[in-house]
Amino acid sequence: MKLLTPEFGLLIWTLLAFLIVFFILKKLAWPAIIKGLRDRENSITDSLATAQKVKEEMALMKSENEALLAKAREERAQLLKEARETKDKIINEAKEQAKTEANKIVTEAQAAINAQKMAALTEVKNQVGKLVIEVSEKVLRKELGNKDAQEAHIKGLVGEVKLN
Repeated sequence: MKLLTPEFGLLIWTLLAFLIVFFILKKLAWPAIIKGLRDRENSITDSLATAQKVKEEMALMKSENEALLAKAREERAQLLKEARETKDKIINEAKEQAKTEANKIVTEAQAAINAQKMAALTEVKNQVGKLVIEVSEKVLRKELGNKDAQEAHIKGLVGEVKLN
């Protein structure tokens, strides 16, 4: 039972040792511990404030990003629409130009055909005129007194012309 009821001297020395350690800790350790706790509390508070600020900034950035995405989608749709319109315009212009060129070529071909036709007709007329002159010349050179011989000669010349 001696352990449960210590002697009076042991109590005094234990109390004295406790008080010395308590005053040393109070002078040296407690200010550092309290300062560390306050610093930690401040850093936690600052971290929470920074986290809240970052959270608000992220929400703001998210809404800005969504707005930018919506704007980019609208611009993309507008660009695609303009590209389609430009493509259709270019195709239509090319078709119109092709039609114009085709009509021009056809008109030029018809003009060339008509010119060649007229040239051919003129040449045929000239040849017929020459043949008529030659036949007339030959008929006149022959004796004009013999009518039967003259008609036979003209028929022979006409026969020659048809064969050529």
